[in-house]
Amino acid sequence: MGQKVHPYGFRLGTLYGWQSNWFAERNYGPALHEDLRIREFIKKKLYHAGISRVVIERTGEKLVVNIHTARPGILIGKRGAEVESLRKELSGYSDKEIFINIKEIRKAELDAQLVAENVALQLERRVAFRRAMKKAVISTMKFGAGGIRIQCAGRLGGAEMGRREWYREGRVPLHTLRAHVDYGFAQAKTTYGVIGVKCWVFKGDVTDREMRTGALAERFSDDQPR
Repeated sequence: MGQKVHPYGFRLGTLYGWQSNWFAERNYGPALHEDLRIREFIKKKLYHAGISRVVIERTGEKLVVNIHTARPGILIGKRGAEVESLRKELSGYSDKEIFINIKEIRKAELDAQLVAENVALQLERRVAFRRAMKKAVISTMKFGAGGIRIQCAGRLGGAEMGRREWYREGRVPLHTLRAHVDYGFAQAKTTYGVIGVKCWVFKGDVTDREMRTGALAERFSDDQPR
């Protein structure tokens, strides 16, 4: 039986950094749940803004929320009004001073989370699942990805029995630690039930020099394939 490992967790500490950057000896539990609630709130409220990930940093009495989004204009609003209202809403989740940084994802087609969410949205709109998956594969490869694999599981097409279907193009080396593989998961809540969408996007290999020097933060903050 195949044992699957999360592509992000597999490379954690070697290629990728943590999604929460802080250290706590005493109040670890409350801080962790605070982070989870903040992420859940942002994702639910601003789902339409194409949010890929939320990275949280804590230093002393500061709490910095870095939101990676494909549509920064929606998040910022007119003269930063939306950001300010979001900051006020988030202040209810933590007693620390909250700062919000918005980081733009230049190529949403190369972000696995956004690709998965796009396919899930199409499935909710009753688009044929094969068509939605093939379209996503073609557009991602067109933008210069090394490879993509996309998988849907559930009552596809309203069938009585759930099944799993997937498409792959190019290389997706899941066992290679130096491979920059982006992973995303989304759920389509259809009238038949929930359909899960998984997506893997291969963006190229990391060089030995980058591995040694640890100069990876800049590389992964930028969504360009190398």
